[in-house]
Amino acid sequence: MGNRVIIIGSGFASLSASCYLAKQGYDVSIYEKNKTVGGRARQFVRDGFTFDMGPSWYWMPDIFESFFNDFGKKTSDYYQLDKLDPAYNIFFSDDVITIGDSMDKICKEFERIEKGSAEPLRKFIKKAQDNYEIAIHKIVLRPGLSPLELVSKDTIVRLDQFFKSISDEVRKRFKNPKLISTLEFPVLFLGAKPSKTPSFYSFMNFADFGLGTWHPKGGMYQVIRAMELLALELGVKIHTDHSVTKIEVSKGMATGIKVNGNTIKADFVLSGADYHHSETLLDQQFRQYSEAYWDKKTFAPSSLLFYVGFDKKLQNVSHHNLFFDTSFEQHAKEIYDDPKWPEAPLFYANFPSITDSSMAPEGCETGFFLIPIAPDLEDTQQLRNKYFEIIINRFQKLTGQKVENSILFKEDFCVNDFIDQYNSYKGNAYGMANTLLQTAFLRPKLHSKKVDNLFFTGQLTVPGPGVPPALISGKLVSELIVKHQKT
Repeated sequence: MGNRVIIIGSGFASLSASCYLAKQGYDVSIYEKNKTVGGRARQFVRDGFTFDMGPSWYWMPDIFESFFNDFGKKTSDYYQLDKLDPAYNIFFSDDVITIGDSMDKICKEFERIEKGSAEPLRKFIKKAQDNYEIAIHKIVLRPGLSPLELVSKDTIVRLDQFFKSISDEVRKRFKNPKLISTLEFPVLFLGAKPSKTPSFYSFMNFADFGLGTWHPKGGMYQVIRAMELLALELGVKIHTDHSVTKIEVSKGMATGIKVNGNTIKADFVLSGADYHHSETLLDQQFRQYSEAYWDKKTFAPSSLLFYVGFDKKLQNVSHHNLFFDTSFEQHAKEIYDDPKWPEAPLFYANFPSITDSSMAPEGCETGFFLIPIAPDLEDTQQLRNKYFEIIINRFQKLTGQKVENSILFKEDFCVNDFIDQYNSYKGNAYGMANTLLQTAFLRPKLHSKKVDNLFFTGQLTVPGPGVPPALISGKLVSELIVKHQKT
């Protein structure tokens, strides 16, 4: 068998896999439908303003460092990393919680809100740290082939944490609703309600409070650039503006792809594109999962995004800001239980130019706003405009400043764009949620059960949604391909 690998898509998981496979001596080519690499982590530049179009939080710096270390490199060989202080602000209707860059600062803030809460917080984060060690250094490094991957002395003694929710765990220790929202927020990165997310996932709270929030100078796209550069150094060939229309199968084996009307042969095909879309590139008999299967799954939210250039510096905000001045529970219901456009949405605002002057012209501010919404909603320009008005009015009120007249331009991105630009199932933004019944071996498989030499990677398979898991997913699938060729 030969060693030619074709990878569909160029997001974090695809770039990760390409590097690991090239290091093992494979002849790797990436085919990306858009004009630039990065998948959902592309960059948008306009009039001197630089925006990360997708991921904007740099958490779990150890995972990024570990990735580059695997190739004898360091993150500092490619980009400058700064720890943010404050990590972020959370705006409530009557107060602002500031999350600092150390546990001491965070405990002091918790004490301000709820007397006596620092001690239970330290205990909670210590338990979260133990879970982090097990999750990141053991569980997520397994390829989701068998339920036995979850069975170890570490997980057996924590079995109850897989059947209790993070919401139960937090509410047992804290009574103040603001602190509860603060501690339930990180699991939203996993794509499900805190009440549906196993309490074992408190490791996300350690990622937040224990490891901190970081910023690569120039934005998250610098990580994509670094991975692209590493891939090229390793001999990977990258083709942008190449839309794959079919995965070719012969005698039950993937033999290549059809792209821009041409058939390109390969010994292995690996898709880092949306999993559901990837299977539509196969003839019906070769698809593992039916439409009914996908329809029953709990998907992480979609998003309504706004990229805004302001002609002045903004006041009373930090680099990352969460606006929790409305009901967390109600908004979650309108995403997961009764999908519809939210009445009073929570939202997130990111102003990277506050800490990184390279991301906006002098005296200006780069603004990125995000409203989590249910996937598959009606998406019209009228709705986008309506929701921008809602959040900008609340933003002005809560931060005590007028900004509407300082907007130089505004671009938006929503469900239809996720479908059009990323072939995203129902326009989801973060993949499939990490609920108990969608964890590890219960997620869509890295290796096709119906087509030999066809593999998948990314946020719909293991380990799950998020940038660090995507890096790990690329590593896991590359190891499977190497192992598969040897057997």
